[in-house]
This record gives sequence, structure tokens and C-alpha cells, in this order.
Amino acid sequence: MLDIRDGMKNIRNFCIIAHIDHGKSTLADRLLEYTDTVSAKDMEAQVLDDMELEKERGITIKSHAIQMTYRQDGTDYVLNLIDTPGHVDFSYEVSRSIAACEGALLIVDGSQGIQAQTISNLYMAIENDLEIIPVINKCDLDSANPDEVEDQIVDLLGCERDEIIRASGKTGMGIPEILKAIVERIPAPVGDPEAPLQALIFDSVFNPFRGIIAYFKIVNGSIKTGDFVKFVSTGKEYHADEIGVLKLNMVPCRELSAGNVGYIISGIKTSREVKVGDTITHVANPCKEAIAGFEEVKPMVFAGVYPIETEDFENLRASLEKLQLNDASLTFQPESSAALGFGFRCGFLGLLHMEIVQERLSREFDMDVITTVPNVSYRVYDKKGNMTEVHNPSGLPELTLIDHIEEPYIRASVITRADYIGPIMTLCLGKRGELVKQEYISGNRIELTYDMPLGEIVIDFYDKLKSISKGYASFDYHLHGYRESKLIKLDILLNGESVDALSTLTHVDNAVRFGRRMCEKLKELIPRQQFDIAIQAAIGAKIIARETVKAVRKDVTAKCYGGDISRKRKLLEKQKAGKKRMKQIGSVEVPQKAFLAVLKLD
Repeated sequence: MLDIRDGMKNIRNFCIIAHIDHGKSTLADRLLEYTDTVSAKDMEAQVLDDMELEKERGITIKSHAIQMTYRQDGTDYVLNLIDTPGHVDFSYEVSRSIAACEGALLIVDGSQGIQAQTISNLYMAIENDLEIIPVINKCDLDSANPDEVEDQIVDLLGCERDEIIRASGKTGMGIPEILKAIVERIPAPVGDPEAPLQALIFDSVFNPFRGIIAYFKIVNGSIKTGDFVKFVSTGKEYHADEIGVLKLNMVPCRELSAGNVGYIISGIKTSREVKVGDTITHVANPCKEAIAGFEEVKPMVFAGVYPIETEDFENLRASLEKLQLNDASLTFQPESSAALGFGFRCGFLGLLHMEIVQERLSREFDMDVITTVPNVSYRVYDKKGNMTEVHNPSGLPELTLIDHIEEPYIRASVITRADYIGPIMTLCLGKRGELVKQEYISGNRIELTYDMPLGEIVIDFYDKLKSISKGYASFDYHLHGYRESKLIKLDILLNGESVDALSTLTHVDNAVRFGRRMCEKLKELIPRQQFDIAIQAAIGAKIIARETVKAVRKDVTAKCYGGDISRKRKLLEKQKAGKKRMKQIGSVEVPQKAFLAVLKLD
């Protein structure tokens, strides 16, 4: 067992922030290799990305904490690294990691330069007073242009050129300089080891054998194995059965004091008892106040998640609770739908987040689910001036009672090469965007700032942006208030029955076009039945589009050779009456593909 009493001056807590795909996980691998944290036989690419899904897609979804020991000038230093995701949908993970650190490595790709997400993560780090060490990665590539990228970093940070480290995660160039800079530039954690215990929970995971494991950073005080501790916001009390530090695996120790990052296992079985951002303290000698945690997460996109088999409802609830432990940005509440039965209305940070959650439900918990069309939350004002938040089009009040509807707007920043500015502007205007400003950052790179409705970008904006800019544009956004909009509810009817899971709120100008495209798409996807299926799009009582899926028919007149036409007509009339009866009792099954098709209406 380890015993860490080395004092706080030799501890360094830092995270890695960068835009998606700028090589932060590869650089983390080199740091672990150089400090011998991971033995050669355990070494693999992206060693910290332990989820199958992360390895497959080559992206980081969860932030990962790991401790390294590094010797410089005869002194041993403890370095706690937290690797963070780069995608805009996982920025909440980044904010939590930043709260547990004193410094950050800002990694910029030498061939791509500064991107939108780099800037937004950097501002988050600066707000938390983190010491920033700029690193230009991928300097071994022929396409790298480190001098130009250095200019961009100096413009952005106002630092000296010699503070910028050139490195390569692939070849290991610059790694010793980075470790030296971490020790020399990042301040040691500040805190009082003698004060009452105050520790911030920044992550938690569910282990089927040991219950819930919470990861924390100690701000003040110290904790020993067996201590009786209390979680402040839930008020629950536990014995610390095991505490320790996070190497590649968990390493137990007897005591951890201020400045350290570690884990605690106390046999907690229910997920509601652990909240990320909560404070741990001693029962006997509690701290006066909880640590000001990070702000509550605000979901951007809402969608219904329903089990395919109705009896799986409770299993789905348990799976979502376990997933929420590991992903604090997921929110959910029960709801029911006439078409799909009982399920949950889930809040996600974006479409990639939604896709990842769906994939994790199926892989980690073996849950088959149907996800409805994603939408955003609207504010509906009635004639008396009362406001209600509506997350689901079916929760909209009667049209006669509504005074006006407000929808959420975002301030979006797109950084791109000047060559693609025309098509990108066309795309943003098509999504009802308003140009706020445009400015050249350096050379031929330009930043466009737009105000846009969130509802327009949740569906396919990011994919289109990437394809028209050949992958060069980067995109970042934050919520920018609500504005009044002319929105109407578009219903989809199958044989006169409304399918509530397919109804959407859409802008007046887009409604007719959107309704037509929905009907055409559903006609392709709904399998033919024994009877005709009428697919209609309606606004209130007005039908704006219709398609018909023709019935599968048997040729009942095949056995009539010649003879009187009335014999054939009699058989056809008999068949027609049978089809009519069938239509009254038959129900139309809507395949899962139909719900997802709405996302790809093009």
C-alpha cells in the first residue's frame, strides 16, 4: 500500500484541452510511457479511452484521471492528469475536469491551427484561473506549419513565443519539455491539510461488485481508510471502506491529503446518492460550507427514449440511472406516448451525445430502444401571460389559448478557410441564421458569428457544415436567450390516427415543405399491408400533404376465364369489402427507421 504524505508542494494537477482530433489522447499515451506509468506490455493506442465505443470511433467521450510519478532534479513529483473530450457535445465533461485542476495543456494541431472548440475550452480554463501551457502537436507532419500556428497562439493568449512547446504525440518529440513545464509552470494545489475535510466529487462510475465509486479532489483536510464521511448535498453518511489513487488501475492507500486526486468506495448501491459536484466531509468534524461546484448542466436537445418491449420499462429506468452516474449531463423523466407506450423524455447536450447514449444503452445494458425525433424546449405564453416550458410537441396547449411561442437561440461561432465562406453563409441563412460579425483570424482563416435558432441546428447542421467545408470548418455554440417565433405544430396521421411520436414544432415557412418530405419518406419506409395506408401531414385540421401506401392484393379474378364481366366485378367488390373491414381493425406498425428518417430528410 502507498502512503502519500509528501506534502502538497510536489503535486501537480492538470488537464489536457483541445479541439476534437488534435491528438490529446495520443500525447497522453506518450506522457504515461515516458513516466513509466504504463508498462510496455499494457501499452496500446489511446490507453485512457477504455470504452469500446471510444476506441472504435477514435474519440474521447469520458474524461479519464490517471496519476503519474515523475522525477526531476532528484525530487519525485506526483502528476495527476485528466484527459478530456474535445467534441462540443461533451463540454460538460471538460468543465468538471477543469474544476479539479490548477493547470491545463492547451494542445493545437500544427497542421490545422486553432479551432472553435479550442477557444471555448480555453475560455473555460481561463475563467477558472488555470495556468495554460500551449503545445503545438503533430509537428512531425509535412503539412504542419508551426510558425503560423505560433502566431495564432500568441494572438490568442498573449504569451511569449518561447513559452510554446513544439511536440509530436506520434514520435514523442517534446515530451520531456512538456513534463518539465508542468512541474515548473503549474502551481502546486493550495489548501490546508489540517483543516476539516473538503473534497469535490468530479466523476463517478458504477461497478457491479463494489457499488458506486466516486472520484474526488481534496481541497482541504485529509481522509483515511475507514473514516466516517458525509456527502453534503444528499446528507447521506458512509464509511470509507477503501480510498486510493488512480493509476492505470485503482491503487489503495491508507491516507490522502489536500491537493490529491483519488477515489472512494463506500458500498453505495443507489445512484441517486452520488451527485457530481457534491462535497465530501467528515461527520465528526464537518466543513463549514460546501465547495462551490460547477453549474447544473443545461440539456440542449430532448428526445423520447422508449423500450421496444413494454415490460422492459423498469430495466430501462435502472440502465439510465447507472448511465447517468457515469455521464452527469444526461437528464431524464418518465413520459408516455399513445403510439409507443411508456418511456422517458431524455435531455442531451447534442446529437452526438444522443447517439452515444443510445449506443451505450444497447452495448452496456443490452437495452433495445426506440428514440423519437429530437427537439428543443420552447416557452409557450398563454393569453393570460403565463409561461410554460414545452419539451414535447404533444404537450402544446390548444392553439386558441396560445398568445405566442418563444424558441431558444444560440450564438454560433464557425471558424473556416475563406474558400468555403460562400456555401457556409448560404447554409446558415437557410437555417434562419443572422450574421453578427465576421473577422479574419490569420492568413486565410475567418471566424463567422451567427445568431441561430437551436431547433434548426439540432438535426443535421453539423453534418452539412462538415461536408460543405470538406471537414475544415469547426463549430461551437452557446445558448443566447429566447426569441418570439412563428411556430406551428405539424402532425403526421396514419389512416386518420395521429402518431404523436412523429409530430414536430416547426417554423411556418418550413412547414409545408417539411410535411411533404416527411410523407414521401414514410411512404418508402412503412411496409405494405393488406389494406391501403393513408399518410397525411396536417397543421391543425388542415391537411397539407398526402401519400398512400398501396395494399398488397391477390389477383382474385385469375380463375375467371372470359365470361360475363359481372362475375369478375362481384369478386372484386367482395375483396374490396374485406379490405375495408381489415382497415378498420388493422393497425399500422411504424418501424424504428421511420423515427430516425426524420433526421436525414434530404
